Order: sequence, then structure tokens, then C-alpha cells
Amino acid sequence: MIKMLKKPLGLCMLIFTGIALMFSPMSLYAWEPQKPVEFVIMAGKGGGADKMARLMQTVIEKKGWSSMPLTPINKPGGSGAEALVHLKNRAKSDPNHTIMVTLNSFYTTPMRQPGLGVDISTFTPVARMAEDTFLLWVHKDSGITDVNQFVRAAKSKGSDWIMAGTGKLQEDQLLTDFLNAAYGLSMKYVPYKGGGKVAKQLAGKHANSTVNNPSEQEGFYKAGTTVALAAFTDNRLEMFPDAPTFKELGKDYVYYMQRSIVGAPGMSYAAAAYYQRLFKRVFDSDEWQNYRKKKSLMGDFLTGTELQDYWQNEREIHRNILKKMGAI
Repeated sequence: MIKMLKKPLGLCMLIFTGIALMFSPMSLYAWEPQKPVEFVIMAGKGGGADKMARLMQTVIEKKGWSSMPLTPINKPGGSGAEALVHLKNRAKSDPNHTIMVTLNSFYTTPMRQPGLGVDISTFTPVARMAEDTFLLWVHKDSGITDVNQFVRAAKSKGSDWIMAGTGKLQEDQLLTDFLNAAYGLSMKYVPYKGGGKVAKQLAGKHANSTVNNPSEQEGFYKAGTTVALAAFTDNRLEMFPDAPTFKELGKDYVYYMQRSIVGAPGMSYAAAAYYQRLFKRVFDSDEWQNYRKKKSLMGDFLTGTELQDYWQNEREIHRNILKKMGAI
């Protein structure tokens, strides 16, 4: 970001600054990928991050916005540790051709696993495309239609009540911990690699509940297989008007998950500018805006220092949550 200089400059400095301002944009706009771009997804197939990445890849390809294809690669291992380490190591090899779709394990996994040597402040901010939402879900055959019924049923089963979720000590488990603490429950949390698998566990009655994103449960919800009981949002979601927020139910708890694009450490300024422009075009596209509405996504576009500031703030929030859980 170029800041306005307030102090008087000498003639030579003025000339140099003018030349820099005149030619820097040209050099930034000159860079384009020279080979296929690795589009890493730090989650499994079928989940919200995976669906988002593949939609964006399709939009970019259809519009002809990239000189080279973006190649989605799922790396869900270790609650995203596999993807984070892969991206970190690209700083030594090819940082300009590796980007990643990330979620809130971007904060929690490095704190839980300091041996990874991952410092998120070194990653290149490309774009926050949205903030995803969460709801509490049960199977229709459970007969549960509201949170009070859910609490009674979960209490009666104790640790035999299974809450399926994505990964360990990341988004879904944080919400499960909240529910256990807020309602005096002792649900057992069982992790899976990807929100798609989690949704299938509930639909197949292998789990009693989940806290899936709307995009992950949408198919089963529309088929009448699953029921949304309540939302972890500030206001009711348009897509689920009958699901109250936990704030409405007297629990002042709101939680969102970033849907962001991150570049490898060491990415050049020109490459970063290229990807920032590219994903701003995706964000503004009808396809992405329609997807946001359909999947109950929120949040404005962020990039550059604004996105870095957002990361730092969210990291501290998650640090406090993990400390309360005794996870760090």
C-alpha cells in the first residue's frame, strides 16, 4: 500500500517518487503465472472449502481470467497442518505459483502444533472472500425440533451422544465445546476429514448431531433428511428463517469462519497483486455473489493489510478460546 508523504521532498526524491509511481503499476500488471497454479485446499473433498475452491476455479476458467489453470489439491491432514506446511515450504521453491483456500484452522493448528514452525504473519494476504456460518443440525427422524428438545435428548445419552465434526480442536469442536459448557452436556466429539463426510454421518444416522455449514448440509436439508435447530450468527439466516440464533435463546455466542485465499510466504509483490486482482474479479462476479446468497455466506472482500489485521485479531480470539479449553 502506498501512503501519502507529508514532509517536503528534495527535487531528486520527487523525481524518483514520480518515476516509481509511474512504472510500478506497469511492472505489477506485467506478471502472470508461467505454469499451472497449485490451489491447495486445507480440508477434505465435499466440504465448504472444497466447494468454494472448485466454484472459483470454474469461474476463472470459464471467464478466461488466468493465463494458466488453477489446480485444486486437497490436503486435509492434521487439521490443515499438511496444507500449512506445504505452503510454508513453497517459500523455498515456487511461492508465486501456490495459493491456498483456508479456514479458521489457519489460526488454531499453528498454535496447537508449534513444532510445525508456521507463522501466519509470513503468509501473503490475497483475499477474504466471505465468512461462513454455522448451524446446529439433527436428523429429522430424531423428532427433535428445537434446542430445548436437543438439550434434553443429549443429556439423556451423555457421552453416547455423538457430535460429528471436521478436524480436531478446530471450528466444529470449538462449537461443540461451547454447547457442552453452555447447556451442561457431555457430548462425544468425533472428527472427520471434511464437512462433506460429516454431513453424511448425520444423514446416515451414524452421528446424532453436527454443526455443519449450510453448504455442507444443503442437499440433505432440502431433501428433508436433516433439521436446522439454531444458528451461531448475529441474526437469523434468510435460508433458515425458523432457526433462531443462540443469541435469541439467551446464549450470547456468535461464530463465523473465514473463507480466504492465502499466498505462500515469499510471494513477489507482482504475483500478490495479480492474485488480489484476480480474486476481486471473482468476488464481484454474479456467480460468486449468487453462491454467497445461496450458501448463507457473509462478510466483505478484504485484502492486503486489512486482511492481515483481520488475521491477527482472529488469531487472538482463537488463542483465548483454546486457552479456555486447555488445548494450549
